[in-house]
Amino acid sequence: MVIRRVVASVAQRQVRHVRPVSEQSALGTVATVYAQCAEEMRLVIPPVLLHSPAPETLSACWMLMREPLLVMGAVERVAKEAVAAGVSVANICPYCVDMHSTGLYPQAGEHDADAVVADRPQTMTDPRLRALVEWARSAHLPDAPTPVPFTEAQRPELVGVVVAFHYLTRMVNVFLTSFLLPPGLTPAARRRFKHLVGRQLDPTLRAAPAPGRSLPLLPAAALPADAGERCLSAPVRQLVEEQLASWRGEETGLARQWCEDQPVDLIGVQPGHALTTRRPAVDRSSPHNPNGLDDAGRRFHKRHARVDHTRPSRRVT
Repeated sequence: MVIRRVVASVAQRQVRHVRPVSEQSALGTVATVYAQCAEEMRLVIPPVLLHSPAPETLSACWMLMREPLLVMGAVERVAKEAVAAGVSVANICPYCVDMHSTGLYPQAGEHDADAVVADRPQTMTDPRLRALVEWARSAHLPDAPTPVPFTEAQRPELVGVVVAFHYLTRMVNVFLTSFLLPPGLTPAARRRFKHLVGRQLDPTLRAAPAPGRSLPLLPAAALPADAGERCLSAPVRQLVEEQLASWRGEETGLARQWCEDQPVDLIGVQPGHALTTRRPAVDRSSPHNPNGLDDAGRRFHKRHARVDHTRPSRRVT
């Protein structure tokens, strides 16, 4: 009980920018989600905690993660953890990479788990997990030549994991601390820690939770014809649609230049209000800024640059 309280306290301190609901004060839907998460994952994990200020969003997030990842139907859990880790590497989410590579330790082994972390899936010894990680790394690229390494019966679960983690990694990168494990740990210490945690988590990774348990958390509802109408004006929706039509999944960085180049009425405020002052345009041609990132983008990119934790010759900064 004491250990669980300490872990819960540490988990809450990893959440940034919002104040998560504590387990002791959780009521209603939040309490129900927390209870399910703690029962099936041993604790209320920070990616769930960060959604707690908005109960409906919390319910949707838990459903999005639980049903494809935790429930084992046509696909075993180790394969889903490999896919989750692959998406996390693709989106440069060190926190999620640590979390799901730790889940791979007891079932896939240290070598293959570390190969995923280092973004070297071609060195994995398990051919099926290697194929799944390579697919997950590029599943968001419509022109990627990577073959689909699963059957039609397995498709809903694996695609569900990919969709869930393309959402979750983005939320984690904003609302959680940059690393699950202390970045100053040596490679050997990281491996020992992951072995220890992996052994503790192994029973939950081999469990078979009942499907559909989270579905009653949200009432059934029809999909809105155009959900964007509730949040975005018609010109802004048109701009987003035009950008998406020509986007092929490549990294765009965190620069705002694509938006700042647009007419003022797209990025300004409602008539009668003052328009906020824009920052100076970023010089994309600068040799010191090859990715065209603004100041915030450069800080984020530096903080989340991919680190190879398996090579002791490289320092973690």
